[in-house]
Amino acid sequence: MNVLTAYRLPALLALSLALSACAIGPDYQRPQLQTPAQFKQIEGWTQAQPGDVLARGSWWQLYGDAELNALVERLNISNQNLAASEAQYRQARALVRGARAAFYPSLSSSAGASRSGQGTGSQNASSGTSSSSSGVSTNYDLSLNAAWELDIWGKLRRSLESSRAGFEASAADLAALKLSLQSELVQNYLQLRVLDDQQRLLDATVAAYARSLKLTENQYNAGIVPKSDVSQALTQLKSTQAQAIDLQWQRAQLEHAIAVLIGVPPSELSIAVRKQLPVLPTIPVALPSQLLERRPDVAAAERRVMAANADIGVAEAAWYPDLTISASGGYRGSSFADWIDLPNRFWSLGPQLALTLFDGGARSAELERTEAAYDQTVAQYRQSVLDSFREVEDYLVQLRVLQQEAGVQQEALDAARESLRLIENQYRAGTVDFNSVVNVQATALNNERSNLTLLGSRLTASVQLIAALGGGWQQQQLMDEPPTAAQQTVPDTVGTAAP
Repeated sequence: MNVLTAYRLPALLALSLALSACAIGPDYQRPQLQTPAQFKQIEGWTQAQPGDVLARGSWWQLYGDAELNALVERLNISNQNLAASEAQYRQARALVRGARAAFYPSLSSSAGASRSGQGTGSQNASSGTSSSSSGVSTNYDLSLNAAWELDIWGKLRRSLESSRAGFEASAADLAALKLSLQSELVQNYLQLRVLDDQQRLLDATVAAYARSLKLTENQYNAGIVPKSDVSQALTQLKSTQAQAIDLQWQRAQLEHAIAVLIGVPPSELSIAVRKQLPVLPTIPVALPSQLLERRPDVAAAERRVMAANADIGVAEAAWYPDLTISASGGYRGSSFADWIDLPNRFWSLGPQLALTLFDGGARSAELERTEAAYDQTVAQYRQSVLDSFREVEDYLVQLRVLQQEAGVQQEALDAARESLRLIENQYRAGTVDFNSVVNVQATALNNERSNLTLLGSRLTASVQLIAALGGGWQQQQLMDEPPTAAQQTVPDTVGTAAP
C-alpha cells in the first residue's frame, strides 16, 4: 500500500460515515385518520395513544369457570394454528437478524489446487511435417477475502427497518390469531353450558309432563276427562322429549370444536355436564379508546405501513452508487512444497463504487411499485381502524339492548310461571279443560327457553366485545401512561371500572 492510498482510505471512510448519518427515503409518520373522541353508544371515551404493547391478561377468567381457564391454557400450548403462526413469527425474527448482519463485513476463505494444460506445436518447413507438445502446470491457491458495504444512503438501514416492522407485524398477527382462537373457544364453551341448562330444563319439563300424563290417564279412567285429553298430554310429552334429544348433537358439535381448538381428537375430550352456569361479567360503563388501540390486528396493519414506508427508501437508494471496501490476501504458487512462502504471497485492498447507468426503467418501476404498496397498506390500516370502531359500537349496543330485553323477558317468564300455576290448579278443580293447560304449559316452556337463549346471546356478545377491545382490561391500563417493561412481565389482573 503506498502512502497516498494510506491517507485516502481513512478520508473515504470518514466521508462515508458522515453521509450515512442520513438515510434516503421518507421517515415514517402515522397516516392521518379521523377517529371519534368517544363511542356513539357509550360516554367517557377519549382519544388514545398507541397501546398494543400493553399486556392483555387472562380475560377469560372474568367468567369464573376453572374448567374454562384450563381449556384456554391448553389452547395456548397445543393449538396447531397457533403453532404454525408461531413458526411464521420465528421466520420474521430470523429475517431481522439477516438484515442486521448486512451492516457487518463479510469474511470468506478458499483453498484449492488446479491443473491446466495448453497444447503448443511447430512445423518443419523442409519435410513438411509438424510436431506438437503439451504444457501442463499445477497451481495452488490459498486466500482470505473480506468485503464491507458501507451504508452511505441508508439502504441497509431501511431494509432493517422494513424487516423489523415485518417482524413486529408478525408478532401482532400471532397475538391476533391467539385472541381470535381464545374468543372462539370461550364462546363455544359458554354456549355448551347454556345447552346444559336447556337440557336440564327440558328434562325437568319432560318429568312434569309425564306426571301430567299420568294424572290425565287416571282422570280418564275415572271418567272425569275425555280421551282427547290423554292424547294431548301424550303429544306434549313426546314433543318435549324430541326437543331434549335434539340438544344432544348440538352439544356434541360444540365439544368437538373445543377439542380441535385445544389440539386433540374429538374422541379424547369429554366435558362433563355441570349445573352451574358461568357468570356474566360486568362490563365497565366507560372504557377508554386506548384499549381499542391494543387490538393486535390494528397494530399489525400499522406495522405493515411502516414496512412499506421503509421499502420506498430501499427503492430510492437504488439510484445512488454502492460503496464497497474489499480486501483479499493469500498465497498462490505452482509448487506444493514452497506454496506457503513469502515470494508467493499476494494481497489487494481498495474501495469500489458501483452505479447502474441504464436499466430500462427497472428502478423507476420498482419505486412506483413501493409507493403504490405503501398507499395500499395505508388504506388497509385505515379500514382496520374503522372496522374496529364499528365492531365495538356493534357489541356495545348489542349488550345494552340485550340487557333491556332480558329485563322484559324475565317479567314475561315470571308471568308465564304464575299463569301456569293458576291454570294447573283450575284444571285440578275441573274448571278448565286440558287444552287450556297445554297452551299455558307451552307458553311457559317457550319463555323458559327464550330466557336461556337470551343469556347465551349476552354471554357471546360479552366475549365479542372483549375481543373487539383487544382482549381484557385492568385499572393500570385505564391510565394515560402505559405500564413499564417490568410491569408488562407481570400477569394482568383483569378488573372493571366504575362508571
